[in-house]
Amino acid sequence: MNHSRTNKELPIRQHSRGWLILSPLVVFFLLYVGVSIVSRDFYTMPVTVAFLAASAWALCVSRPTGFMKRVERFSAGAAHRNIMMMIWIFIMAGAFAAAAKYIGAVDATVNLTLSLLPANMVLAGMFLAACLISLAMGTSVGTIVALMPVATGLADKGGISLALISGAVVGGAFFGDNLSFISDTTIAATRTQGCSMKDKFRANVRIVMPAAIGVFVLYLLLGLRHSAEVTTGGSIEWVRVIPYLLVLVTAISGMNVMLVLTIGILSTGLVALFSSTFGTMAWASAMGNGIVGMGELIIVTLLAGGMLELIRYNGGLSYIIRHLTAGAHGRKGGELSIAFMVALANMCTANNTVAIVTMGDIARRISHRFGIPAPRAASILDTFSCVIQGLLPYGAQLLMASAIAHISALDIIPHLYYPFVMGLVALGFILFRRSNT
Repeated sequence: MNHSRTNKELPIRQHSRGWLILSPLVVFFLLYVGVSIVSRDFYTMPVTVAFLAASAWALCVSRPTGFMKRVERFSAGAAHRNIMMMIWIFIMAGAFAAAAKYIGAVDATVNLTLSLLPANMVLAGMFLAACLISLAMGTSVGTIVALMPVATGLADKGGISLALISGAVVGGAFFGDNLSFISDTTIAATRTQGCSMKDKFRANVRIVMPAAIGVFVLYLLLGLRHSAEVTTGGSIEWVRVIPYLLVLVTAISGMNVMLVLTIGILSTGLVALFSSTFGTMAWASAMGNGIVGMGELIIVTLLAGGMLELIRYNGGLSYIIRHLTAGAHGRKGGELSIAFMVALANMCTANNTVAIVTMGDIARRISHRFGIPAPRAASILDTFSCVIQGLLPYGAQLLMASAIAHISALDIIPHLYYPFVMGLVALGFILFRRSNT
C-alpha cells in the first residue's frame, strides 16, 4: 500500500506542512467572507482580488521548489479539462442569455410563466422546475443556465427577492445532480464503490426526497407572502418564447448542455433574422457583450482551478484524510469519515465529481473495514459532495447564478434551503439510523 504513494505527498508528512498548504483556502475566506462580514457589504471585496491574493499565497507556500515550476503546476490546474469545459459552458451561456434578452425571449417567457402559475406558486414552481430539469439533464450547471434568466425576470416583475428565487433554482439544480442516472456524480460514485445505479438510487432517494418535499412546502409557504405582489405579465409573444421552450424541452429530454445552448443560440438568431424588429448585427453584438460579461466568472474559475491544484498536488487532501480517519470507530464512524472526507475534498477542488473520484478508493476501503454497504457509501459520497458544492461561493453553480443575476454569491447562500436541509437530513440519517437498516 505504501508503494502507491507518490513523492509529491512526502513533504507534507516529513515537515508537517498540512495546515500550511491548506492556508490559501483560509486566506480566501478571510478576505472574501471575513471582509464582507466586517464591512456588512458583500461587494466590498471583489472575488477576483480575493482569489488572486489566495493564489499568490499558494504559490509562496507550495512545492515544487522553483517559482516557475510552481507557476507551471498552477497553470496545469487552471487548464484542467473540467475547468476548460466549464469555461466553454460559461461562454455559451453568456452568449445565449444576452441574445435571448435582446430578442425579448426572457420577458416573453416570464409573462408566460406568470400567466400559468398561481401567484403563490412562483417560488415553488421554480424549485420544482429545477428539480425536474436537473433530473433529466444530470447537470446542475446546465439547469442553472436554463432557468436563471427566467428567475431574474420573475423576481423583477413579481416583487420577489432575487436572492431567494436564485436560491430556489440553485438548490433544485442539485436534486437531479445527486439523483439522475446520467449525472457524472452518480456515475463516479457508483463506479468507485462497485454498485449498481439502481441500488444507489434507492439508498439515495430515502435521504433526499424528504428534504426536497420539505423545501417544496417551505417555498409554498413563502410564496403566500408574495401572492398579493405578483402581477401578471404583459401580452405573450409566442415567437419570442420559442428559444426558451426549445432550451427547456431539450434540457428535459436529457440532451448535453453544450448542445442545448447551441440550439438556444441558433434559435435566437433565427428569430432576429426573420423579424423586422431586430437586426442580425445587433444580435451578434448582444452575444459579444454577453460573452464579455462572463469575463470575471472565467477569471475566478481559472484562479480557483490553479490554487486548488497546488493544494491537491502538495498533499493537502492526504493530510485531511489521515486526520479524519484516525479516530473512526464503528459503522457510524466510518460513514461520518466518508462524509467529512468528501466534503473537505470538495472544498479543496470546487468540483463534486472530482471530489468523489479522489475519495472513491479510500471510501471503498473504509466501507470494507466498517461493513458499510456499497450503495450506502456511494449515496454518502454523492450527497455530501453535492451539499458542499451547493454552498461554495467559488463553485461553478453559484458563480454562474450570481453572474446571471448580477448579485453576490454570498447573497444567495443564506437562501439555499435545499442544500442545507439535504445536509442535515443526510447527517441525521447517519447518526440516528439503526445499524441493521
